[in-house]
Amino acid sequence: MRTKESLLDIAALRADTPGCEKVVHFNNAGCGLLARPVLRAMVDHLDLEAAIGGYEASAAMAEQVRDFYAAIADLISCRPENIAFAGSATHAYTKALSAITFDADDVILTTRNDFISNQIAFMALRKRFGVRVVHAPDHPDGSGVDVDAMAALMRELRPRLVAVTHVPTNSGLVQPIAEVGRHCRELDLLYLVDACQSVGQYPIDVEEIGCDLLTATCRKFLRGPRGSGFLYVSDRVLREGYEPLFIDMYGARWVEADRYQPVDTAARFEEWEFPYSTLLGCAAAARYALAVGLEPISLRTPALAARLRDRLAAIPGVRTLDRGPSPAALVTFEVERWRPQPFKQAMDERGINSALSFREFAQYDFADKDVEWALRLSPHYYNTEEEVDRVAAAVAELTRS
Repeated sequence: MRTKESLLDIAALRADTPGCEKVVHFNNAGCGLLARPVLRAMVDHLDLEAAIGGYEASAAMAEQVRDFYAAIADLISCRPENIAFAGSATHAYTKALSAITFDADDVILTTRNDFISNQIAFMALRKRFGVRVVHAPDHPDGSGVDVDAMAALMRELRPRLVAVTHVPTNSGLVQPIAEVGRHCRELDLLYLVDACQSVGQYPIDVEEIGCDLLTATCRKFLRGPRGSGFLYVSDRVLREGYEPLFIDMYGARWVEADRYQPVDTAARFEEWEFPYSTLLGCAAAARYALAVGLEPISLRTPALAARLRDRLAAIPGVRTLDRGPSPAALVTFEVERWRPQPFKQAMDERGINSALSFREFAQYDFADKDVEWALRLSPHYYNTEEEVDRVAAAVAELTRS
């Protein structure tokens, strides 16, 4: 029986990915390899800017620029008017946070597995405004946040904001964001989701999740360029007048000498200046992912990671660290008798791209697991089973040395 995963033409996808000829790229949770249509969209626009001028080039490409919003909207099931371009996921996230008026003793309810930059932002808000940052407990079965316990905290504390990272940067854990969203809707609470590691890896439906705000990068599993991301802003948030703290001439109109009016769409969260070649690369990346198919991607990518996890778990001296019933394609493990940088360098020398995670990236999670560092390997759909086996063999060789 053929599965949706088996419908992918891996040879054609690899031929579309120049980097596959040079490296075994298992760092897609850092940056996915660019596909040729993405690279071509960016270079063509830079050529156009050089030929006719930057302003003139963006005007000439106005239809393609608009397609960025349509493509991202198709990717996460919303309207183009709900999408704002951002320079990164963190840029989008801080823009979203800046739109919320926090008072002393307001509660931000989050999880123990939220992304490091988000945790630091929460602490900065606590330092400046006196907000309370409350971390819901994890479920004992390792499936992520305990949704029932989090819902009880929602009812008890009535938080100003509920914030959850879908897939953390430091492990393959997949958080139950839609279940959290159901409770947020029932209690009419503002809900912010960090989908940085899941956009491009899984189908994302913001209505199903029930979030008011969602942020993501384009450079990871979506395989877009660096320096790009986006913010989803729900109709409710737009209707209720949320706007970023520092809104500029693109997001608002100066209608009278002492008054401005925010625009009606998520563009109120954008700035006037854009890296248009980057934006067009993001649009091409989103269209490419949609053409490949998020459903087959969501089957193949975690399956490659599961194969890798199984092979690593069989190697003496290696301890895999990922938890949850169906982990994402972020495989983390510790290695006995090795320091982090030399181990990664040894992998680099074998033509294998990887990334390091440290306790400072995940103070709660790594403390629970009693590790100071881990190597992170993150395959994607264009990687092969043979590459998985090659990577596992390299780890086994290094642990014996």
